[in-house]
Amino acid sequence: MKVVRIVVQIAILYVFYMVGTWIVEQTGLPLPGSIIGLILLSICLHMKWLNVKAIKEGAGFLIGVMTIFFIPATVGIVEYPELLSGAGAKLIIAVMVSTIFAIYTTGLFSQYIERKTKKEEQL
Repeated sequence: MKVVRIVVQIAILYVFYMVGTWIVEQTGLPLPGSIIGLILLSICLHMKWLNVKAIKEGAGFLIGVMTIFFIPATVGIVEYPELLSGAGAKLIIAVMVSTIFAIYTTGLFSQYIERKTKKEEQL
């Protein structure tokens, strides 16, 4: 039964992605459909139109297998040795700095969410 629940939750997340993609196609916004879908999902969660429990396990599963999605990009870099030349060094530094920034901001946001969750549980 848990597998079915996770599949349904992933389908809900996919619907938000598809709606975001449709909005981008219809309006010509210069943003990826996935970003628009995440914004819509955030709005629905914030306005309490969608309960977190409705997507929690599915999102957790996707986060757990996220590294699988990065393997093709990493292997693709090996096919282009010119990326690892002088310009490649700048690229690697930019990737490292942006990764550190992303990890730092994600950590801060996670701590904020954890504190907020604990406060709600105590009430």
